[in-house]
Amino acid sequence: MSEAVVEAKPVDPQVLEGLVAKITDASGIVRTLKEQEKGEDELEPAILALMTLKIELTELVGVGGHELALNKSAYKKEKKKLEGAAKPAKVKQEFKQGEGRNSKLAKKMLEKKEAAQLVNNTPEGEKKILDKEMAKEYDPEAVEMAWYSWWEKCGFFKPRDDDETSERFVMVIPPPNVTGSLHLGHALTCSIEDSLTRWHRMCGKNVLWVPGTDHAGIATQVVVEKQLQKETGQTRQDLGREAFLEKVWEWKNAKGNHIYNQLRLTGASVDWSREAFTMGEKLSKAVNEAFCRLYEKGKIYRDTKLTDWCCTLQSVISKIEIDNVELEGETKLSVPGYDKKIDFGFIYSFAYKVVDSDEVIVVATTRPETMLGDTAVAIHPKDPRYTHLHGKFVQHPFVDRKIPIILDEVLVDMNFGTGAVKITPAHDPNDYACGKRHGLEFIDIMTDSGEMAANCGEFSGLKRFSARGLVMKKLDELGFGRGKANNPMTIPLCSRTGDILEPRIKPQWYCDCNEMAARAVAAVDAGELRLIPDNHVAVWKHWLCNIQDWCISRQLWWGHRIPAYFVDFKGEPAASQSDTTRWVVGRTEEDCKKIAAEKFGKPVEDIILTQDEDVLDTWFSSGLFPFSTMGWPEETNDMKMFFPGHLLETGWDILFFWVARMVMFSLELCDALPFKDVFLHSLVRDKYGHKMSKSRGNIIDPLWVVYGITLEDLHANVASGNLAAKEVASAQKAQNEQFPEGIAPCGSDGLRFSLLLNTSHGADINLDINGVVSCRNFCNKIWQATKLTMSNLEGFTPADVPLTGLTNEAPLALRWLISRLNFMVQKVGDSYTAYEFHDVAEACRVFFWEEFCDVFLEYTKRIFMNADHPARAVAQEVLYTAMDIVFRVMHPALPFLTEELWQRLPKRSGETAPSIMVAAFPKVDEILSPWTSSDVEAQMELVLAVAKTMRACKVNYKLAPKSTPKVVVRTQKAGLEELMTSHIEDFQKNSFVGEVQVMTGGNAPAGYVVASVNEELDILMELAGNVDVAAEVAKMEKEKAKLEQTRDKLLAEKADVARYSKKPADRQQADADRLAKLEQEIEQKENDINTFKTLA
Repeated sequence: MSEAVVEAKPVDPQVLEGLVAKITDASGIVRTLKEQEKGEDELEPAILALMTLKIELTELVGVGGHELALNKSAYKKEKKKLEGAAKPAKVKQEFKQGEGRNSKLAKKMLEKKEAAQLVNNTPEGEKKILDKEMAKEYDPEAVEMAWYSWWEKCGFFKPRDDDETSERFVMVIPPPNVTGSLHLGHALTCSIEDSLTRWHRMCGKNVLWVPGTDHAGIATQVVVEKQLQKETGQTRQDLGREAFLEKVWEWKNAKGNHIYNQLRLTGASVDWSREAFTMGEKLSKAVNEAFCRLYEKGKIYRDTKLTDWCCTLQSVISKIEIDNVELEGETKLSVPGYDKKIDFGFIYSFAYKVVDSDEVIVVATTRPETMLGDTAVAIHPKDPRYTHLHGKFVQHPFVDRKIPIILDEVLVDMNFGTGAVKITPAHDPNDYACGKRHGLEFIDIMTDSGEMAANCGEFSGLKRFSARGLVMKKLDELGFGRGKANNPMTIPLCSRTGDILEPRIKPQWYCDCNEMAARAVAAVDAGELRLIPDNHVAVWKHWLCNIQDWCISRQLWWGHRIPAYFVDFKGEPAASQSDTTRWVVGRTEEDCKKIAAEKFGKPVEDIILTQDEDVLDTWFSSGLFPFSTMGWPEETNDMKMFFPGHLLETGWDILFFWVARMVMFSLELCDALPFKDVFLHSLVRDKYGHKMSKSRGNIIDPLWVVYGITLEDLHANVASGNLAAKEVASAQKAQNEQFPEGIAPCGSDGLRFSLLLNTSHGADINLDINGVVSCRNFCNKIWQATKLTMSNLEGFTPADVPLTGLTNEAPLALRWLISRLNFMVQKVGDSYTAYEFHDVAEACRVFFWEEFCDVFLEYTKRIFMNADHPARAVAQEVLYTAMDIVFRVMHPALPFLTEELWQRLPKRSGETAPSIMVAAFPKVDEILSPWTSSDVEAQMELVLAVAKTMRACKVNYKLAPKSTPKVVVRTQKAGLEELMTSHIEDFQKNSFVGEVQVMTGGNAPAGYVVASVNEELDILMELAGNVDVAAEVAKMEKEKAKLEQTRDKLLAEKADVARYSKKPADRQQADADRLAKLEQEIEQKENDINTFKTLA
């Protein structure tokens, strides 16, 4: 079978390079995880990320992207081949993301902003006071001020709690961390979710969008601990648990609403009266109840397993809080608690002496300090080198321990290294599995804070990385050291502290997710739960079908304390907390006493309870969010009215950490799905596809885009962080290149519209600030067009019924506009239904800019400029109807601007909505639908094509812009003459031509050139007297000669067959293509010369 060949698409090489770099990194992570035999909970998110990048690359360069992603040499060849052909994608002229667009506007607007500070004259919560006259220029900050507080005070964001009959739309916000500040991911979330919320609300549904924040256990505790250390020099241990938690609550109450205030700036129309906090009383009650119910069902249990331990936090952390750093070899890294950087990227070798023998067996490790916990050396049972060592032991050089030599064909590759592997079951995932298989002893050699434990002999009390060097030094002294070598490796870092994680054996609480996961898979298979885009379905099923038990406990103080108690008895010695039988779980301490008394056959008064110090993983409470916010476990009115919800919208990167857990918990605890649809939006990157980071200098705070920021302030922001001096300089250099004049103020509307315009299923958003400025300019276009509209509507009172007076005899432009308006209304509604947000924004843009402004306003100027024009009244009605409808359609995407402008429009007598956000979303109803006409649209397209051909003809024949040549429109079809004649004045004004005549058939007059519109229409334009024929002919003769010179040179090169045959085939083909193009251009130039000569 032959393989289909598809040519590579033209690609920006910088975009391609950034994408392939990300794929290389992602491939390395997946490879390392596989080599380390990591569990599916670690491996699947990495595979998901890699698959998504490969799909993106395939779409970018065409078929073969998967292979290209994994082949660096192929990539380099492909990049070199593409660099010559790489061209930016064509976009509409008005929306080009042109370099410098931001710089020009930034300089102008930031200087103006500094010179004149805006003043809000509207009292807080009152309806905005509008100036009688619209401002000369669009100012997003001036437009957006005051509206939000009025919307909120009026209760427009709240659902109708007593409305049990209307269709509902319910959604919960992905709760941002209470420690957080708004970033572009939040801005994208709000842009999508708020536009959907406003659309559903305007469609008449009873809408609830629930806001909330997550207590962010680790992140919040780290922030407060750092603040405490900085201000008082104390640790949380110095204060004690209760006092420290008081400090955290003080911090939360003082700082925790910061992100809410930022969300208000984006226009998020959430119901603030239902604001939820995962550590609030209502949600904490739900967490406690969920834990107890799951424990009672046997889903939660306690066990001792290998965990990821952060010594700085002194806690287990989740996989999502791990940053895997790839090292190519020797690297020095800063580690919390150490004054000097620590060496990584080495593999160390040493020998164990075989008991009762002079023989040694050599092993290797990247963490030599862990040899203090070795309890076996593994060899392959078929390795002939070690057959004589089967059943033997080696002697540990530092502690009194004989270590068995075990046979393990699963772990050991006898062709790798020495074929012998040291086994530390308590500190390595592969060794842990090996230890389980062979029943080895598990020895924990570290304390919670990362010092070597008391069982480490002379190394006890040393910090782990200090012990590393000393262990190797002592091995060398004993003659067992075998040196070290560079070694590529992956270092797992705690994303919160930067500390290097340690695998450690710890007793923890676990949640058995297998049955819940099976139900979650079945829901998708049955179509009851939709994942959008559906390319996530396969990975969803694979991950859930191979799910691991979830470690849900954390050794923190800030969080939901686990409602589990360890039982001791009065008069008896205290038991070891590793005894899992001594734990009881209950809703209150009193309940647990009764449970313990019954379980152990003791009087209640003899029961001594000690509550578990641990708290639950933050994702546990987040997993309950869709129903805990509604009052579960109580049968509240909100549970009755607003649960289950309809949509969950979030980033694809937390599909398993959050979305899957919400689905599992809801099915298990409520026997219902929490929502019907899951829309997974893309990640926001810089314009080259790079991840945004401070060190790159490409990070963009959404508020910088909303209000603007100078280059000096951008520099100051980078300098105020914790970057090294070299990174600060690099970041500031990048800022100089990308934002030489700072960032222009684009407003919340400009940012929202840009994010929606760039949101498509599956592809990440490569955000170019120049593109955001283009969207800000679109807002300016709306502003300026509305100013013109208002002048055209002076003295106008809209009819009670839309389009009163419009008939089939009305000017074509009026009927055409309503037909296109109907298309736009239908397209936007359908696109919201399908979660096609790019199509929503593009439909709005195309209609308003390309059709309403560029066509309708231009082709109705003569009507509105003539107070006595017979069509003026109906033109005003059409204009008003279009503006009223388009503002409503665009409102979900551009809430502030459309409110400001809609309030300025006159209103029909039946309009009762006080705000556009509670006005009805337009429908193509019985009034509008009769005006949808493909025939009318075809006629208008023909008129536009004629006008365009006239303009093109002037350009092609080098006529001066101010020249007004005579034109004849020649038709070849009966019936077109009347249509063309009715638009003669439009052709003259919009194509800048002189006298226009229309004729059917006939020959072109002398001195005229012919330009074809289509098979039925030609344009005849008079050139005689409008162009210097001799000068133009001389110029074209010179251009033709240059083309012929280039052609002849290429032909001469081909004539030297012996030499030319050595040229690569692809370059020979390029030459052939170039020759063909040159011959075509020469022929065209000859025709042009002959045409001009006839005019002489």
